[in-house]
Amino acid sequence: MAETPENRLKRMKMRAWHRGTKEMDIILGRFADAKLAAMTAPQLDLLDALMEENDQDLYQWVTGQAPAPERFAALIDEIATHAGAR
Repeated sequence: MAETPENRLKRMKMRAWHRGTKEMDIILGRFADAKLAAMTAPQLDLLDALMEENDQDLYQWVTGQAPAPERFAALIDEIATHAGAR
């Protein structure tokens, strides 16, 4: 059975808030609370893929300590700006 749009948003919000590191819980959780509902399906697909990445890598990308992979660069910039990390 396919996931409903409502269930997808709930799953993604839960996943954003329960990462594994407190820093990424806060950064991705707040971003999800503010942005998920307005995102398009392709944007949600990209965020879903991003959330598969390792928290240590994500934190370095968001804080600018390491460059994000090209496919995630614009989304990481948006998350970093929202978090006030850059």
